[in-house]
Amino acid sequence: MKDNLATADKMQTTAGSLALVGSTVPSDSVVVSRLRAAGAVILGKANLSEWANFRGNAPFNGWSARGGFTRDPYLLSFDPCGSSSGSAVAAAANMCATAVGTETDGSVVCPSGNNLNFGLKPTVGLVSQDGIIPIAHSQDTAGPMCRSVTDVAIMLGVMQSPFGPVSGHAVPNDYTQFLKLGSLKGARIGIDSRYFSHAYGGENDLVKVAKAGLDAMQSLGATLVPTDTGNPFRNNFKFYNDEFTVLLYEFKVQIAQYLAGLSNTTMHTLADLIAFDIAHCEEEMKYFGQEVFELSEQTSGNLNDPVYLSARADNLTFAQTNGIDAALKKDNLDAIVAPTYSFASSLPAVAGYPNFSIPVGLTPQGKPAGLWMYSGFLNEPKLLALAYDFEQSIKPRVQPGFLGSVPPEPPDAGICAALAPAATTSSPVQLVNGRGQTSVHLGTGKPLN
Repeated sequence: MKDNLATADKMQTTAGSLALVGSTVPSDSVVVSRLRAAGAVILGKANLSEWANFRGNAPFNGWSARGGFTRDPYLLSFDPCGSSSGSAVAAAANMCATAVGTETDGSVVCPSGNNLNFGLKPTVGLVSQDGIIPIAHSQDTAGPMCRSVTDVAIMLGVMQSPFGPVSGHAVPNDYTQFLKLGSLKGARIGIDSRYFSHAYGGENDLVKVAKAGLDAMQSLGATLVPTDTGNPFRNNFKFYNDEFTVLLYEFKVQIAQYLAGLSNTTMHTLADLIAFDIAHCEEEMKYFGQEVFELSEQTSGNLNDPVYLSARADNLTFAQTNGIDAALKKDNLDAIVAPTYSFASSLPAVAGYPNFSIPVGLTPQGKPAGLWMYSGFLNEPKLLALAYDFEQSIKPRVQPGFLGSVPPEPPDAGICAALAPAATTSSPVQLVNGRGQTSVHLGTGKPLN
């Protein structure tokens, strides 16, 4: 990778919160080290949603106390999505050749989709988590965010550093070998129609563009096959609540482990971060609080807790066994697609499977839109091949026009004025029987219906 540039979010300590400004990391993350060794010039740490929007119930994406608001370069008033908002914008606006984001649920594919980038969330375990500020080891992974499929393939080959579930599996040294025209001919592409509906996060104007992408796939020889990956709304959103529970438990444990590796910092635990936000309320909590931090702090801090183990097991059964794996096998599919900015990011995120954001075009208003394409364990080569054939046919990349105007600043949430001197929390929150309950989709930040 000659003379490529890369930005990275959550790669170093100062990317997440003012609490970590001035702290010192022991070394580059594994991803950054590999990029440097391949000849990349690291421009810096891109802005992202504060703590990947896992701090509180943020009413928007792309804001951090340190970096302010991130704006979509295609339509300034459009949600840049998150959490890797700045990485997506940097690549889309030609500020760098390629970028890196980190995803727990939607944080690579959602900003990629909303900024007309190709963004790949790899199989969990293909890219090292070392040196990346964590939410949850079961779902976290860095991934490339680029203007072309070729750049994604090059970046993935450099970034790959297998561990955990991928250890022992043969992986390609060079992913560009899979970029071949004609890959869509004869491919069977699954369509779970629920995600094309408003109830499951589909936005009408974006869905129209996504459906144009489906037509293009058909014209290239793909067969579109109705499929069913399971209803995540069943049992009062049990799937999403289980996912939230898993992340709450893992975050408390893993953020303490991460902080233990830093020097020149007084932040050692999640409780320290919560106290810092209260002490610096006007900077940190002007727009929203830290309800999620507080819920995580209330967990047992034990990853052998039966509540945690049950939630994770049920999540995997739904997303892997009865979800993506079942659909791929039953309908003999190569991949499954859904519209960008929908709730479809959660299934491959929980399963730990690859998900590729593929741009299609702009809405009449100027919003970027496209498709998310996901498949099974370590099926990155297939996704890259299909995306490349699609890209070379429709050429979706257009220069951003910075249309519209920057929205006005959101109103002050009034949290700081309400905090009494002795307060230890920004709002009264409690776990329900040890479990988290969420009313928003973790990937997009939009309300669950």
